[in-house]
Amino acid sequence: MVLPAFLCALVLGASPLAYAAQSSSTNYSVDEVFFGTGGQLNSCSTLYCAKQAAGEMGVGRSTSTNYSAQSGFNTFRTPSLTFTVTGGSTDLGVLSTLSTSRTTATFSVKSYLAGGYVVQTVSDPPVATSNGTHTLNNLTSPTAQAANQEQFGINLVANTTPPLFGADPDQIPDSTFSFGQAATGYNTPNLFKYVKGDTVALSTKSSGQTNYTISYIFNIGPLTPAGTYNFGHVLVATSTF
Repeated sequence: MVLPAFLCALVLGASPLAYAAQSSSTNYSVDEVFFGTGGQLNSCSTLYCAKQAAGEMGVGRSTSTNYSAQSGFNTFRTPSLTFTVTGGSTDLGVLSTLSTSRTTATFSVKSYLAGGYVVQTVSDPPVATSNGTHTLNNLTSPTAQAANQEQFGINLVANTTPPLFGADPDQIPDSTFSFGQAATGYNTPNLFKYVKGDTVALSTKSSGQTNYTISYIFNIGPLTPAGTYNFGHVLVATSTF
């Protein structure tokens, strides 16, 4: 049985937001304000503009339970979400009841001025495109891979059962700037799950880039119908506020 696995991407970022003042009352509003001397948000001549940060007293991100703030003259007020998927296709060849077939794919996410983000999987499990329309049995709870049992599942962590494959989320440049994580159900080594609509990765705050590796397993059983199976994996990333 030949089972090509395809990884595709649907990138849905945060929609452009309407302009919002940083501080406002019933009659007044101010935007991009700062206190101190030496800084200037827009210093322009006929041909050039610059932002000046001389005399800046504090920079960086501050958070509490309910609020977060970005300090510094050179901050931007526009939220953003960047979602990058490594595309391509994988042909797993002929599957066997004697062993598990595996492959991996990667994507990355970073967000700014948001409460965080979620990444959901919205594709149906692998389905036969010949000899009927049989769908491989998707694992609805975290389950170990087992040859000779029909299974399809994924996780987003490093797996330690031989052969080693997959990887834990990688924070770029490090864990003080980036906070993405594999979601519950997809964050346990050697256990796999796949439910359409599930959140598979997330961050609970604005985050620098996190690189994710998806590990896929495919198993067939004695009664799995022969044929060519396809899987086009669609991921949706959404900012949260």
